[in-house]
Amino acid sequence: MSARDDVLARVRAAQSGAVVEVPRDYRTAGSVDPEVLAERLTDYRAVVHRCAEREVPELLRRLLTGRVVVPEGFPAHWLVSLTAEVLRDPLSPRELDAVDGVVTTCAVAVCETGTIVLDAGPGMGRRVLSLVPDRHVVVVLPGDVVGSVPEALARLEATRPLTWISGPSATSDIELQRVEGVHGPRALEVVLVSA
Repeated sequence: MSARDDVLARVRAAQSGAVVEVPRDYRTAGSVDPEVLAERLTDYRAVVHRCAEREVPELLRRLLTGRVVVPEGFPAHWLVSLTAEVLRDPLSPRELDAVDGVVTTCAVAVCETGTIVLDAGPGMGRRVLSLVPDRHVVVVLPGDVVGSVPEALARLEATRPLTWISGPSATSDIELQRVEGVHGPRALEVVLVSA
């Protein structure tokens, strides 16, 4: 039987109402390795910074300039060294478009895929905060890192607004040329906090 015949047989079986057994023996856990996460993020053209938690305020001072949106619930002790103008949400779309960047935490970060997930919780704000400003800085704590997507899904609540980020926004829809910043921030910087 050819692959085509196999696929058509499955389609016919599905149309007949027959119950098809779906194998669920796929791998559900991966290795939690911040080096793999950093490598994947870099592959996606994100800029990765590493530091200890006590160094976060100084690193954010260097990274964040101009006018920066800080969502409610972002750890205030990380902002003590900031010289940037801090704006608090809610901001209008026009105001958001005029800021220089946003800084958030994350719900989870996936090593295998280099994906950062925001769920609009404390320190992450509403989805538009991570999509409109041209620059997004995300702080990832050691406890936020998981090895695989199934592990990430197990931590997330499906009813929350989830934003899955794998690098800066990019598309190649226009004459097959890569264009960054079309559907979100042009620059993604990730601060990996060491244990």
